[in-house]
Amino acid sequence: MPITPRLTDPNAAAHERLYRSLRQQVMHGEVGPGQPMTLRGLAKEHGVSMTPAREAIRRLVAEGALTISSSGRVSTPELTPERIEELAAIRALLEPEMAARALPRAHFALIDRLAAINALNAEAVQRQDAVAYVRTNLEFHRTLYLRAQAPAMLAICETVWLQLGPTMRALYSRLRRKEPPQHHRLILAALKAGDEPGLRLAVRTDVTQGLRHLAG
Repeated sequence: MPITPRLTDPNAAAHERLYRSLRQQVMHGEVGPGQPMTLRGLAKEHGVSMTPAREAIRRLVAEGALTISSSGRVSTPELTPERIEELAAIRALLEPEMAARALPRAHFALIDRLAAINALNAEAVQRQDAVAYVRTNLEFHRTLYLRAQAPAMLAICETVWLQLGPTMRALYSRLRRKEPPQHHRLILAALKAGDEPGLRLAVRTDVTQGLRHLAG
């Protein structure tokens, strides 16, 4: 993981703000795949100098959130089917395990919170708002996985989500869903029942089904 800079330097503070803002935008699909970015444009848009913009991009390239060509062109990644399949396989391995670890700590307040997030997810589907869909979908999963108390696993998960963000946005924009995925409801039901095999299956299916449309 990239080392977080000390924030006593104004440039370091500006870089950290820009890094976190861009990271969230990419993870939530606020930018589509292959969208170009420039240092000058980012610096101007966020009111910072070139130095923090350069450092933020360097960190995001290291995390796979952005790519940089041999000519220096920076853009969000356009994933190949093979790369999508690889990232989907990581999600299918890691996320059911995190959900299972969270299960013993899945109290009623957590389940209510997840149900509320899922209602926002359903509203995003009704509005056909791809960015809100990706954001609330990831919030649903992250809220559950925080209960696993497995920070290293969660960090890997977030890196995968980061690489998939623009592609997920493009997928949901194209599919034009009318109904929210049923697997969130199955996840909630398994949590209420304390059903670990059912929970693992529901999570695995949920995190891979959409990606099959892209990798297939």
